[in-house]
Amino acid sequence: MKEKIIEYAVIYERGETNWGAYVPDLPGCVSIGDTLAEVQENIKEAIELYLEVLKEDGKPIPKPSTEVGQVAVTL
Repeated sequence: MKEKIIEYAVIYERGETNWGAYVPDLPGCVSIGDTLAEVQENIKEAIELYLEVLKEDGKPIPKPSTEVGQVAVTL
């Protein structure tokens, strides 16, 4: 069976001592790491596990629907 690639938006936030990440389209799918690179790796693993559990439970895989953008403002 051919594997399907799905891309989800991930929000990264810098804390005082580490990084956090969450996936708006997958409620509760969150991760932390000491560095941005670490949290990026951790959230990928968290997404894969999240989707694996959904499959095992016979639940549908959510389609990505979150759009991410940036807005420029003048100070």
